[in-house]
Amino acid sequence: MPTPYRWNLPPPVPDAYRAHFPDLHPVVVQILYRREKDPQEARAFLERRPGPDNPFALPGMHRAVARTRQAIRGKEPIVVYGDFDADGVTATALLAITLRALGANVRPYIPHRVEEGYGLNIRAIEELAKAGARLLVTVDCGIRFPREIAYARRRGVDVIVTDHHLVGTEPLEAVAVINPHQEECAAQAEILPYKGLAGVGLAYKLAQALLRANRQVPLPGSVPLDEEELLDLVALGTVADMAPLTGENRYLVSRGLERLNRAPRVGAEALIRQSGLRPGQVDTGHIGFALGPRLNAAGRIAHAEKAYRLLTTDSPEEAERLARELDELNQERQRLTKEMQERARAVILEQETLPPLLFVADSEFPAGVVGLVASRLVDEFYRPAVIVERGAEVSKGSARSIPEFHITRALDECADLLLRHGGHAVAAGFTVPTRQLEPLKRRLLEIAARELEGVELTPTLAIDAEVPLREVNGALWKALQDLRPYGEGNPEPLLLSRNVRVERQRPVGDGSHLKLTLSDRGIWWDGIAFRQGEWAGRLPERVDVVYYLRENEWNGETRLQLEIQDLRPAEIGI
Repeated sequence: MPTPYRWNLPPPVPDAYRAHFPDLHPVVVQILYRREKDPQEARAFLERRPGPDNPFALPGMHRAVARTRQAIRGKEPIVVYGDFDADGVTATALLAITLRALGANVRPYIPHRVEEGYGLNIRAIEELAKAGARLLVTVDCGIRFPREIAYARRRGVDVIVTDHHLVGTEPLEAVAVINPHQEECAAQAEILPYKGLAGVGLAYKLAQALLRANRQVPLPGSVPLDEEELLDLVALGTVADMAPLTGENRYLVSRGLERLNRAPRVGAEALIRQSGLRPGQVDTGHIGFALGPRLNAAGRIAHAEKAYRLLTTDSPEEAERLARELDELNQERQRLTKEMQERARAVILEQETLPPLLFVADSEFPAGVVGLVASRLVDEFYRPAVIVERGAEVSKGSARSIPEFHITRALDECADLLLRHGGHAVAAGFTVPTRQLEPLKRRLLEIAARELEGVELTPTLAIDAEVPLREVNGALWKALQDLRPYGEGNPEPLLLSRNVRVERQRPVGDGSHLKLTLSDRGIWWDGIAFRQGEWAGRLPERVDVVYYLRENEWNGETRLQLEIQDLRPAEIGI
């Protein structure tokens, strides 16, 4: 009975550590030790403390606020220049809403994914300058666009950059740069320790600073706007962008979920209904798998302006129409992704051996789904994956990776072949002259072979806690809720129960899934193992099982069940 995963077992919890948490369930203490270790940090995590609450601690913030207020007072046209994904769209909406409340002459600009590509571009800057723009504020982009920023300055347009992507090597001719990865931020670690903000999180920091400055010295024509009114957008963009739900993000998303469930804006409420979700019960999983994909679908298949309008409209009728359109675009996105995944998969499987990095370029790949296809291939093959829409002169690619391989650093080593690139450790995008595609492929394969030499390319299950199955109950489920919200950086707790008896096993869902009944000393549990139906009737009498504890609703009844990730023959005696 082979297993597709390595198991990374949790370390034993010292008694001294347990003594710090006499009020907590012992399994929660195991999980905290596994993830935080330091008792003070663990307690702050549980209490969702906000951390340092001073947006002006971010280097560049004073200059950004001063220049923005100057533009508002002078009625200078301001452009909020965003990105076409959910993080960029929510950031654009958040900052545009804030600036309008302050009385600014503001317009949003989100580039078209296919016609313009990611980030700043000369043609857009030229058009915006001709239209009278005098201040351009980027959100979720800009940090690696020195040439475009220099051009804007020559055209008389000042630029403020807010971006959470990794900083490039060239200096920027910007009025201010707000990015927690700048070298200046390292010197302020005590007052600015958190670097995981999404693009919308940094837009929120700028909005915070502007609103607080306005409370001290109000701008003419400004109207009241509370910071709390923006947190639903922060939650949507942060979760959809898979930013880590630790530190300040955990606090912001928790508060944003409260707002999203208590007093959603018109567009968010329409999107929640269109997604088939229950108003008032939206969590991070719903954002990640229902709301976020619909917001992203606009920029992937059509234009992200639809998602922006949904988030900023005050009209219930317009919101309902736009929510329906996003739902239809999302269905088209799903169809295209599946087709292109199979197309890329066929190319990969034609190779005699699986390379350390997967690289597929095809003129039929739509730019809007290449990142999704790359993600699916990483999930299936556990290799870094690069998927490229091949163009006649210029090609655009997306890369997704595994924890063992920093994809943006790899692209940094290929910078001489690229027109532009940027991203994070496990996700990146780039533009490349088509004639350089083969040299790029060769070099990335060489880098991957070097960096991954001797690495066992097998996905790992990081098990949070061991618990006898007979001790799993409603009290444990309730205790685990203190660890919410779950997401990137704070995943749902993964539990291990050993030596449990397999009472029943049968295939379900056209045979692709496995339905189980497990027991431990008279305590019985239902379990479901998705995409493991081939093991029906072949499991041994006793197994060790790794699972999530989940609620399952069926016929109006909600019960707890095990969502099984992996099984092994029981190691009896351990």
